[in-house]
Amino acid sequence: MFSTSTYIQRRRELAAKVGSGIVLLLGNDESPMNYADNAYHFRQDSTFLYYFGIDFPGLAALINIDSGQEILFGDDYTIDDIVWMGPQPTMVERASEAGISKVLPSAALSGLLTQAMQRSVPIHFLPPYRPEHLLKLQALLRLHTDTILPKVSVELIRAVVSQREIKSGEELAEIDRAVDLTVDMHVAAMRMARPGMTEAQVAARVYEIARAANSEVSFPIIATINGQTLHNHYHGNVLKSGDLFLLDAGAELPSRYAGDLSSTFPVDPVFTPQQKLIYEMSLEAHQAAIDALAPGVAFREVHLAACRSITDNMKSLGMLKGVTEEIIAAGAHALFLPCGTGHMMGLDVHDMENLGEVWVGYDGAPKSTQFGLKSLRFAKSLRPGHVFTIEPGIYFIPELIDKWRAEKQHQEFINWDEVNKFRAFGGIRNEEDYCMTAEGPRRLGTKVKPKTVAEIESEKNLNMEC
Repeated sequence: MFSTSTYIQRRRELAAKVGSGIVLLLGNDESPMNYADNAYHFRQDSTFLYYFGIDFPGLAALINIDSGQEILFGDDYTIDDIVWMGPQPTMVERASEAGISKVLPSAALSGLLTQAMQRSVPIHFLPPYRPEHLLKLQALLRLHTDTILPKVSVELIRAVVSQREIKSGEELAEIDRAVDLTVDMHVAAMRMARPGMTEAQVAARVYEIARAANSEVSFPIIATINGQTLHNHYHGNVLKSGDLFLLDAGAELPSRYAGDLSSTFPVDPVFTPQQKLIYEMSLEAHQAAIDALAPGVAFREVHLAACRSITDNMKSLGMLKGVTEEIIAAGAHALFLPCGTGHMMGLDVHDMENLGEVWVGYDGAPKSTQFGLKSLRFAKSLRPGHVFTIEPGIYFIPELIDKWRAEKQHQEFINWDEVNKFRAFGGIRNEEDYCMTAEGPRRLGTKVKPKTVAEIESEKNLNMEC
């Protein structure tokens, strides 16, 4: 937790932004794997954590904006619980650390909300993303599940986004630590991966680095020789000479702040000439995006800078033809970049994505429906305090290639014979984490992830020497 005053100030600012009524915030519960006493690793709801700092299951809170009263709802451990799980702070002790003076049992929440509804007091709540949240809202607010989403408070969403998107100095310090640990995870994978290993062995080493630092991974590890599949969580393949290995992994600290980096490197000690060619083109797109970063610049333009770089390079290889801006406007470049260049990051590795991309990444403006561009999660103007990833890539996806060719899509821009020469290449992605300052962008973390061909080959050869 941060200082008590941090949470008091955050809630005070939230109340001022929402204006009136009651704010209802639900914490997360335990999620059983296969029976109640065998639960998955507990992860608190990030917005609840942001305003209360209490990383413990089974909690809820009310903020009565009009009266100024704040109440934490939860139940103390019984002796039966303590026998199995050990002693824990009382609810009063937990509430005190968050600056809350009133604590009530969980069962009291329903009655207070019923009284508020009888008085027609607005009750503000966020979109539920877990089944138990949906069921709780159904019971507490006496709503049919089909009517819950339309009643989600846009005022509360916008207020939360406006606060959480601008990271404070103490938050940035945590993210820097998370990124440094994430760099260690990636360097370990580069040094370890070699022919004959399985993807699972590399993924296990990456996870070990996080756990040894008393941390978790911020999302399921992507560790694959099939980098053309954007979110590939299968780890059953054996690494072979000539393979490229894509690792997308991040650390999550006990504070729940996240890192998120991607690396692509050869299984062999060096890149092949073809791998080096496409890899360096992906780095050019990566640098083009970084060069476009500045306060006030829309992240959509950062994405388009990466798109132009990839398009020009694919033209140089004969895979694309025509005017670059026309190719991008038509979306033909998305054959190689079918996703966005980055997303916001913080307490969530995709920060606040449960609140809706249209609010988090677009300030309520409509998203594009064009293939590729529709997957850009973050598009609005950059402000000091924004934290985000830079991760353009170059992907050769055989299924997408075959589909577009069969449908005769973008024939005026795509040379299919040249594209097919690379259909088995796979995919490449590099990812770094940045924050925007008043002076310009700052790469997060004090450690630098190996990124150039020379840096990566140096790490690979260091492993061979050992």
